[in-house]
Amino acid sequence: MAYAPLDLTGKVAVVIGGTSGIGSAIAHGLAEAGADVVPTSRRAEQVDAAAKEIEERGRRTLRLTSDVTDRSSLQKVLDESIGAFGKVDILINSAGRTKRAPTLEFPEEDWNEIFDTNVTGTLRACQVFGVHMIERGYGRIINVASLSTFVALFEVAAYSASKAAVASLTKSLAIEWAPHGVCVNAIAPGVFRTALNQKLLDETERGREFLLRTPMKRFGKVEELAGAAVFLASEAASFVTGEILVVDGGFLASGVNQ
Repeated sequence: MAYAPLDLTGKVAVVIGGTSGIGSAIAHGLAEAGADVVPTSRRAEQVDAAAKEIEERGRRTLRLTSDVTDRSSLQKVLDESIGAFGKVDILINSAGRTKRAPTLEFPEEDWNEIFDTNVTGTLRACQVFGVHMIERGYGRIINVASLSTFVALFEVAAYSASKAAVASLTKSLAIEWAPHGVCVNAIAPGVFRTALNQKLLDETERGREFLLRTPMKRFGKVEELAGAAVFLASEAASFVTGEILVVDGGFLASGVNQ
């Protein structure tokens, strides 16, 4: 076939939760691969800054806020993206929340809020954008899972359960929407240093245990997730659906490391 399979030129991507951390790194990667990218989240000032970064990479974008707990805001992002660009080819679901506490004492309200963002929020976005993609007969949806999709992390039961649910949802949508040309996959990041977790990773026993369990003996850089996202969004992955692509420096493969 006469195309560069990892080239996203001409594609339009929406990255929900795309203004910081993992979502921002993925948005940058998609833009550098040629896509026009709409990075969206709840805070207008963060959306504006993220959009400027996309424009600095020579791509088109929009400045739109969204909240995954508000279906109408997601519909607005879709409608305005279609109005500006004519379509949306790629959806990244990177919005998420967590809270650490002993499960015996975990407030039900917090549990429900985590599930409403991480699971139901992902479902809302998939439903809203999925209608458009199925109508067009083409789409690439990439959800963000976690190490805790596969293994338990101490005192984050709500987050872990929600991310296991994201993987199950990803597979369910994949088999339902495959006949319509829509591939649904997920990325499961390992331990990546961000502004939010730097202190935990570098100054606590929990962080030292994460490092011990990672055979590469370092934490990931969020930019290292971009390649996985570009692959799953591209024609190189045209026969890949229902997969959870782990990017973890060997963490899940680890048994005894010394």
